[in-house]
Amino acid sequence: MSPLRWDVLAVGFVLALPVLALGLRGDFSADEVAVRLPWCLLAGWGAVALLRFAATPPQPPGPEPTPSSPAGDQDVSPTP
Repeated sequence: MSPLRWDVLAVGFVLALPVLALGLRGDFSADEVAVRLPWCLLAGWGAVALLRFAATPPQPPGPEPTPSSPAGDQDVSPTP
């Protein structure tokens, strides 16, 4: 899954809003904001990956394989 998908970027932006707000308020310096923004993108990627995994329905079971030879590896030819 690409880290630049629209859903990953949207979740990363939502997670970055508090970091940006703290930067605008003056609690974080510009360096601290720049260091924490990639972590927001990484957390968004992880959240979307987890949600996609949880929302994907399980694969239906396929047909059962049929045996190509009689049961076991025993020789079924009659003994003289």
